[in-house]
Amino acid sequence: MVQDSINRRTFIGGVAGLAGAAAYAPGAFAQQLKLPTSPVALSVVDVAGNLALTQKAIENYRKAKPNLVSRITFTKAPAPELPGKLKAQQEANRVDIDMVLTGTDALSAGVDQKLWTPLLPQLAGSLPKLDEIYLEGAAKMQGLASGQGVVVTYYPSGPLLEYMPDKVKKVPTTAEELLAYTRENKNRFFYARPANSGPGRTWIMGLPYILGDSNPKDPVKGWDKTWAYLKALGENVEYYPAGTGAVMKELGEGSRDMTVTTTGWDINPRVLGVVPKEAKVGALKGFHWVTDAHYMCIPKGVSDEKLAVLLDLMNFLLTKEQQAYTYDEGYFYPGPAVKGVTLDMAPAESQAAIKEYGRPEYEKLIAEAPLETPLDPDQMVLAFRRWDEEVGGAKRK
Repeated sequence: MVQDSINRRTFIGGVAGLAGAAAYAPGAFAQQLKLPTSPVALSVVDVAGNLALTQKAIENYRKAKPNLVSRITFTKAPAPELPGKLKAQQEANRVDIDMVLTGTDALSAGVDQKLWTPLLPQLAGSLPKLDEIYLEGAAKMQGLASGQGVVVTYYPSGPLLEYMPDKVKKVPTTAEELLAYTRENKNRFFYARPANSGPGRTWIMGLPYILGDSNPKDPVKGWDKTWAYLKALGENVEYYPAGTGAVMKELGEGSRDMTVTTTGWDINPRVLGVVPKEAKVGALKGFHWVTDAHYMCIPKGVSDEKLAVLLDLMNFLLTKEQQAYTYDEGYFYPGPAVKGVTLDMAPAESQAAIKEYGRPEYEKLIAEAPLETPLDPDQMVLAFRRWDEEVGGAKRK
């Protein structure tokens, strides 16, 4: 979500996580890895907006383990820039990035370029039994990591419709009704360019399920209905913004009445006051969730003693107590990747935000609607390219 993030408050939780830290026990480390005899400094780079969900828990680890970690440096960077930077460091034998927090984009680029330290199954003994602790959707997203990343946060994502109820009197419940709405209300519906927008790409990946296309995993040969629908819809769209932040701003200001969204992009902009609290959401007939996750990756070239600490940190971040921080202010709602992490375990600020701005209907929809993983990275690139060429290229801003 980093490319389409909006300016948001940095959530600072309490110290509740340290209460759970007392009961924390490190994983059974692979015998060849030894923890350092003196504390090390760690560098964590975030290319997915993940620190909004995990920074407090990572800092809890430093407080709980001063014998292992002296300090942790946090940096944020655009996902497309990271692979080239890492490759240059590795070729110079001077890797100064110890952990990367990423979405599927930089994860996949790193797998393709062989930038990551293989974690599974090589170091499975140093990690929790992931197939036992993960939620179903998180376990499916773990399957996309080629053993070179570990899921740390998860959400079912979308695609959902978000609309202003005072403007949209007859809410579309099917894809056909949405198309009819846009024809009757030209330029009142829009969404951001999928290559730069979480809701945008979730929308085009979710449509093949809604429309009953022949192969939802093949945007070249299996999306005939989807491409025809997107083109027809595009006739009633004034333009496609570069990112979701601009979409939410226009929805909040009243210049648009409806867009596509995800759970996080519904809740968090309303928490922040960008979109009015009274905005509503709905799902179209045939809806399937297209899931999303963030991963912890370790670049090749990190020393063995740091690797041992980083694996210990991963164990810590996957405890229920630290996972509870990932509820945040609904930015990646719900957020936890691990089973049994309930909202009442989260900091008071998170509980208050989600109690006021969350939606009771999400619990039922998450429990009942099918969960689908995103397109494979190479197929996603093809989908983005075709959308740019055939759907939105002439109307991008």
